[in-house]
Amino acid sequence: MIVVALTRGDVADYLQTLLIVYVALIFIAVIVSFFPRIPYHRVSDALLTFVRDVTDPYLNLFRRFLPPVRLGPAALDLTPMVGTLVLLIVGGLIVSIVRG
Repeated sequence: MIVVALTRGDVADYLQTLLIVYVALIFIAVIVSFFPRIPYHRVSDALLTFVRDVTDPYLNLFRRFLPPVRLGPAALDLTPMVGTLVLLIVGGLIVSIVRG
């Protein structure tokens, strides 16, 4: 069975869902970054590699311009926050333009 978008609203709904899934993947990447030593398991390694492969190219765009914030001996990477904010704003504009 092939499902296709019938109206502009359907396409806008698909784009909105894609944005939500991508934001969720960024959130997963942030949560996983707090645990540097996750025990190796083939399934979890494949999942985490997928998350990194999908989110890192987008976040690396912002890492070029936004260095980590130094907090004593640690550093705070603000690129997921900035990237999510830009994604939601630009994505919301595109969805509203497509919706008409």
